[in-house]
Amino acid sequence: MNIGDRAPEILGYDQNGKEIKLSDFAGKKLVLYFYPKDNTSGCTAEACSIRDNYSDLKKAGYEVVGVSVDSAASHLKFIEKNELPFTLIADTDHSLVEKMGVWGEKSMYGRKYMGTLRTTFIINEQGIIEHIFLPKAIKTKEHGNQILSV
Repeated sequence: MNIGDRAPEILGYDQNGKEIKLSDFAGKKLVLYFYPKDNTSGCTAEACSIRDNYSDLKKAGYEVVGVSVDSAASHLKFIEKNELPFTLIADTDHSLVEKMGVWGEKSMYGRKYMGTLRTTFIINEQGIIEHIFLPKAIKTKEHGNQILSV
Protein backbone atom coordinates (compact mmCIF):
# COMPACT_ATOMS: atom_id res chain seq x y z
CA MET A 1 0.00 0.00 0.00
CA ASN A 2 1.16 3.49 -0.82
CA ILE A 3 0.17 7.07 -0.11
CA GLY A 4 -2.98 7.81 -2.10
CA ASP A 5 -4.26 4.21 -1.97
CA ARG A 6 -7.59 3.36 -0.35
CA ALA A 7 -7.17 1.19 2.74
CA PRO A 8 -9.00 -2.19 2.69
CA GLU A 9 -12.61 -2.20 3.98
CA ILE A 10 -12.24 -5.34 6.12
CA LEU A 11 -9.49 -4.80 8.68
CA GLY A 12 -10.01 -7.93 10.78
CA TYR A 13 -11.22 -9.00 14.21
CA ASP A 14 -10.36 -7.25 17.44
CA GLN A 15 -9.41 -8.61 20.85
CA ASN A 16 -13.11 -9.33 21.57
CA GLY A 17 -13.81 -11.09 18.27
CA LYS A 18 -15.67 -8.07 16.79
CA GLU A 19 -15.17 -7.44 13.08
CA ILE A 20 -13.48 -4.09 12.45
CA LYS A 21 -14.10 -2.31 9.14
CA LEU A 22 -12.67 0.85 7.61
CA SER A 23 -16.22 2.22 7.34
CA ASP A 24 -16.47 2.08 11.17
CA PHE A 25 -14.16 5.11 11.10
CA ALA A 26 -15.90 7.12 8.35
CA GLY A 27 -15.42 10.85 8.95
CA LYS A 28 -12.47 10.25 11.28
CA LYS A 29 -8.74 9.96 10.73
CA LEU A 30 -7.34 6.54 11.53
CA VAL A 31 -3.92 5.60 12.88
CA LEU A 32 -3.47 1.98 11.77
CA TYR A 33 -0.24 0.79 13.31
CA PHE A 34 1.39 -2.59 12.80
CA TYR A 35 3.76 -4.02 15.36
CA PRO A 36 5.62 -7.35 15.62
CA LYS A 37 4.58 -8.85 18.98
CA ASP A 38 2.64 -8.23 22.18
CA ASN A 39 4.66 -7.79 25.38
CA THR A 40 8.06 -7.23 23.80
CA SER A 41 10.09 -4.20 24.85
CA GLY A 42 9.85 -2.20 21.61
CA CYS A 43 6.19 -2.98 21.01
CA THR A 44 5.28 -2.15 24.60
CA ALA A 45 7.18 1.16 24.39
CA GLU A 46 5.35 2.01 21.15
CA ALA A 47 1.91 1.09 22.51
CA CYS A 48 2.53 3.05 25.72
CA SER A 49 3.71 6.10 23.76
CA ILE A 50 0.47 6.02 21.77
CA ARG A 51 -1.51 5.43 24.99
CA ASP A 52 0.17 8.41 26.68
CA ASN A 53 -0.73 10.63 23.71
CA TYR A 54 -4.18 9.10 23.19
CA SER A 55 -6.23 12.04 24.48
CA ASP A 56 -4.29 14.43 22.21
CA LEU A 57 -4.74 12.06 19.27
CA LYS A 58 -8.51 11.93 19.93
CA LYS A 59 -8.64 15.74 20.16
CA ALA A 60 -6.87 15.88 16.79
CA GLY A 61 -9.64 13.68 15.32
CA TYR A 62 -7.80 10.35 15.27
CA GLU A 63 -8.96 6.86 16.13
CA VAL A 64 -6.21 4.32 16.83
CA VAL A 65 -6.09 0.64 15.90
CA GLY A 66 -3.06 -1.58 16.49
CA VAL A 67 -2.44 -4.77 14.51
CA SER A 68 -0.23 -7.78 15.10
CA VAL A 69 -0.46 -11.45 14.23
CA ASP A 70 -0.86 -12.38 17.91
CA SER A 71 -4.07 -14.01 19.14
CA ALA A 72 -7.06 -12.19 20.63
CA ALA A 73 -6.19 -13.72 24.02
CA SER A 74 -2.66 -12.31 23.81
CA HIS A 75 -4.09 -8.89 22.87
CA LEU A 76 -6.46 -8.93 25.85
CA LYS A 77 -3.54 -9.52 28.23
CA PHE A 78 -1.44 -6.83 26.48
CA ILE A 79 -4.30 -4.31 26.73
CA GLU A 80 -4.95 -5.10 30.39
CA LYS A 81 -1.29 -5.09 31.43
CA ASN A 82 -0.58 -1.73 29.75
CA GLU A 83 -4.02 -0.09 30.15
CA LEU A 84 -4.34 0.47 26.41
CA PRO A 85 -7.47 2.48 25.49
CA PHE A 86 -7.57 1.43 21.82
CA THR A 87 -8.50 -1.60 19.74
CA LEU A 88 -6.01 -4.28 18.71
CA ILE A 89 -6.68 -6.48 15.69
CA ALA A 90 -5.61 -10.13 15.94
CA ASP A 91 -4.45 -10.77 12.37
CA THR A 92 -3.71 -14.43 13.01
CA ASP A 93 -4.26 -15.42 9.36
CA HIS A 94 -1.86 -12.65 8.19
CA SER A 95 -4.48 -11.32 5.75
CA LEU A 96 -4.16 -7.65 6.72
CA VAL A 97 -0.37 -7.59 7.17
CA GLU A 98 -0.02 -9.12 3.71
CA LYS A 99 -2.62 -6.79 2.10
CA MET A 100 -0.88 -3.75 3.59
CA GLY A 101 2.58 -4.99 2.55
CA VAL A 102 4.04 -5.12 6.08
CA TRP A 103 4.78 -8.87 6.23
CA GLY A 104 8.35 -9.42 5.15
CA GLU A 105 11.80 -10.78 5.76
CA LYS A 106 13.49 -9.70 8.96
CA SER A 107 16.88 -10.52 10.39
CA MET A 108 18.06 -10.96 13.97
CA TYR A 109 21.54 -12.08 14.93
CA GLY A 110 22.11 -13.15 11.33
CA ARG A 111 19.01 -15.38 11.28
CA LYS A 112 16.44 -14.50 8.62
CA TYR A 113 12.72 -15.04 9.23
CA MET A 114 9.34 -13.66 8.19
CA GLY A 115 7.54 -11.21 10.44
CA THR A 116 5.58 -7.99 10.77
CA LEU A 117 7.52 -4.89 9.75
CA ARG A 118 6.74 -2.10 12.25
CA THR A 119 4.77 0.37 10.13
CA THR A 120 2.11 3.04 10.77
CA PHE A 121 -0.45 4.24 8.25
CA ILE A 122 -2.30 7.53 8.71
CA ILE A 123 -5.63 7.19 6.88
CA ASN A 124 -7.85 10.22 6.20
CA GLU A 125 -11.60 10.62 6.73
CA GLN A 126 -12.29 9.17 3.25
CA GLY A 127 -10.22 6.01 3.84
CA ILE A 128 -7.20 7.16 1.80
CA ILE A 129 -3.65 6.62 3.09
CA GLU A 130 -2.11 10.06 3.67
CA HIS A 131 1.13 9.24 5.46
CA ILE A 132 3.24 6.14 6.14
CA PHE A 133 5.82 5.76 8.89
CA LEU A 134 8.25 3.10 7.67
CA PRO A 135 10.11 0.86 10.15
CA LYS A 136 13.34 2.87 10.23
CA ALA A 137 11.43 6.14 10.90
CA ILE A 138 9.53 4.88 13.94
CA LYS A 139 10.97 5.76 17.33
CA THR A 140 9.00 3.43 19.61
CA LYS A 141 9.29 5.57 22.77
CA GLU A 142 8.20 8.72 20.88
CA HIS A 143 5.76 7.33 18.33
CA GLY A 144 2.68 9.03 19.78
CA ASN A 145 4.38 12.41 19.34
CA GLN A 146 5.57 11.43 15.87
CA ILE A 147 1.96 10.78 14.81
CA LEU A 148 0.79 14.09 16.26
CA SER A 149 3.47 15.93 14.27
CA VAL A 150 2.06 14.77 10.89
